[in-house]
Amino acid sequence: MALADRMTEEASASARAFSPAGGKWQGRHLAQFIIKGLCFLCAALSVLATVGIIFILFSESIPFFQHTPFLNFVTGREWNMMGSEKVFGVLPLLTGTLLITLGSGIVAIPLGLFVGIYLAEYAHANVRKVLKPMLELLAGVPSVVFGYFALSLVTPALRGGSDFLAEVLPTLSPMLPQFRPANAAAGAIVVGFMTLPLVASLCEDALSSVPKALREAAYGLGCTKAEVISKIVIPSALSGIVASFILALSRAVGETMAVTIAAGSSPRLTFNPGDEVMTMTAQIVNISKGDISRGDIRYQSIFAIGLTLFVVTFTLNIIAQRLVRKMARGNG
Repeated sequence: MALADRMTEEASASARAFSPAGGKWQGRHLAQFIIKGLCFLCAALSVLATVGIIFILFSESIPFFQHTPFLNFVTGREWNMMGSEKVFGVLPLLTGTLLITLGSGIVAIPLGLFVGIYLAEYAHANVRKVLKPMLELLAGVPSVVFGYFALSLVTPALRGGSDFLAEVLPTLSPMLPQFRPANAAAGAIVVGFMTLPLVASLCEDALSSVPKALREAAYGLGCTKAEVISKIVIPSALSGIVASFILALSRAVGETMAVTIAAGSSPRLTFNPGDEVMTMTAQIVNISKGDISRGDIRYQSIFAIGLTLFVVTFTLNIIAQRLVRKMARGNG
């Protein structure tokens, strides 16, 4: 009876301590309230920052579009800020950005996917521990280094390969591009290698998250390793894989320094990978380096280009979210 009475008293004391009138309950409630408030503040700041960026882009772009009609800006085939009659057509910048983005995707997407498959399915644990950090170190290389890497190695290799093919297969010579010192192909290749760690890491995470039971069930049915990967693992992780592709393309759209050095600074409407091109981000850097006063039409064009870049990136993100949700529902 004494033991039972003592246990009852201890339970009553604990209940009183954590009751609404107890100090411990009030302290925990206050701590939860503070944490909740801090989390809400962080979320609100991120939303306010996004709203502020959109507001600045639109407000600063309005004077530009009063000078240059929106339709002329979107469909214009020439960008020339010199002389008395300045022409602002975004199509040359848009095509340059498109060449770099699609070219980098051709490099990064298949390589990153196969690297992710190797790390998740084939690599030994010790090999994975060494290879994955080394791959992620590639993401820490400054973009300026990639730009000069393109000038000193990628472009000479492209020129040498083109000359070799022209000698071996003379019939292909008219179809081979003539690579300039700065060209879109070199810029696309280095941006592809810059986004390769992102694709490989996210693909490896998506493939590793597939339950092991699915693999074992497929092996139990007599499937080979290649069949398990192609018919079970990749379809199950497809939403994450596609998300990594879209994120890599979004990163390529916003790349600046490597593209400025490797692809050049000549805004021209061309789809030839051997020509010098200029992306939207490179044009923003080019305008910002000059001695341009606030309120000048050239200064206002920065925000018009930025607004176009924002719309492109925002569209890519919406497409990525819809694809991921659709694939997740399909796999579910």
